[in-house]
Amino acid sequence: MKQHDSSAFSGLDLLNLLNGLPHGIVLIDNAGCIVSANRIFEAFTGYTSDDVRGVGCDFVLRANPDIKKTIFESTFDATGTLSLEGDIINVNRKKAFMRFFVSPLNNQNGTKIGYMVAVEDITALKERDRQRPGGSETKGILGHSPKMQEILDFVPILARTDTTLLITGETGTGKDLLAEAIHHESKRASYPFIKVNCGALPETLLESELFGHVRGAYTGAHSDKPGMFRLAQGGTLFLTEIGDLPLALQVKLLTVLDDREFFPLGSSKKVQVDVRLITGTNRDLRQMVKEGNFREDLYYRLNVLRAHMPPLRERGDDALLLLDHFAKLFAGNLGKSIKEFTAEASAELANYSYPGNVRELRNIVEYAVNVCPGESITPSHLPTYIQAASMSHPPLRKANGIEDATPREGDKNAALPAVNEHVFTQGSTWSEIEKGQILSALMKTGGNRSLAALELGWGRSTLWRKIKRYGLD
Repeated sequence: MKQHDSSAFSGLDLLNLLNGLPHGIVLIDNAGCIVSANRIFEAFTGYTSDDVRGVGCDFVLRANPDIKKTIFESTFDATGTLSLEGDIINVNRKKAFMRFFVSPLNNQNGTKIGYMVAVEDITALKERDRQRPGGSETKGILGHSPKMQEILDFVPILARTDTTLLITGETGTGKDLLAEAIHHESKRASYPFIKVNCGALPETLLESELFGHVRGAYTGAHSDKPGMFRLAQGGTLFLTEIGDLPLALQVKLLTVLDDREFFPLGSSKKVQVDVRLITGTNRDLRQMVKEGNFREDLYYRLNVLRAHMPPLRERGDDALLLLDHFAKLFAGNLGKSIKEFTAEASAELANYSYPGNVRELRNIVEYAVNVCPGESITPSHLPTYIQAASMSHPPLRKANGIEDATPREGDKNAALPAVNEHVFTQGSTWSEIEKGQILSALMKTGGNRSLAALELGWGRSTLWRKIKRYGLD
């Protein structure tokens, strides 16, 4: 039998050991101050290990009061491992739901010298529990239209693979939400999801942001910095606005995709990474390739899988769903009792083309909710450019004393969703609105479900599912 020799482990690099673990790890001394943290913990909180060393753990793991009390008071008297769940707020004020494992650390003499806290992100599991029946909501993506249903049905397929994915679509269509939804459906869900805007930083800073740098790599680099590739280890890196990536960095990105390793800025030591790459753009990359502004080999490397987010003008009555959703969201946040859009306001919003897509619609509703003093949003509460745009449209015809926003034949906005008497009435919810639209379509088609589905712009299976959901069968 070989003799045990523990001296071989005496010079073990503790930080490299922690970085090899699949969870966020932070070591805390008996005073509750951080001794060390690994890169997954850095990704969860937004703080580097150098930033938080010596800082009280309760200032970094900003959790709800119950979690704080358990971790930072009760556990210091515990002798075994404790497991608990709760949410934290990171440096960017983003909330995530975590599972904590707290274990005491003893030295060779059996004296307690501190604690190890392992942190696992279980936000994806909680989000799945909160999803609505029928698959109409996935990680913040709302939509009932056929095009959005195709996207939502495609999410599980895209999540089962590690192949690179290119998400295209106009600005404001929700490409980042789709990327995050795919991440949270994948086997990488318990690891970080990191988003980087390639058009937000100059080339020199962007290279450091993506690949990191070592101390002294350039003026002002006073310490080593792990790049976003390293922070996303085991998880997903989403590069939005990939068309703005400089040509020099395109070469380096291609190398990372091929070799799964790279040199941090100023370093002669390669770093290996295991990251799934998803990219997004609102530009025509194929045309950029022809113009010599984007590498052809990188384009084909990124475009293995592709998903396209449709613009809001092609999503039928999803605009009505989103108006209702955002109005309730912002009214709840502000403590307001807003209950409806007036028929006139609904008509103006229905006739608007939303060049900024869902992001613009959200901003419009947020503005209206903020300035509205009562319970009804009127045209005067909408941004002035919406009111100006509505003046360029033909006058709306009357129906039952209510202005009907259904476009006239030949109207250039004929593809936009219509607003009828079921929409945004006093105290109405989207379910009530949708139920009314289904009844109207069935009455119009004499009960023919296939024709009613065509009238609503849905597939037959979608209509039958909603009929059953609302008890109309």
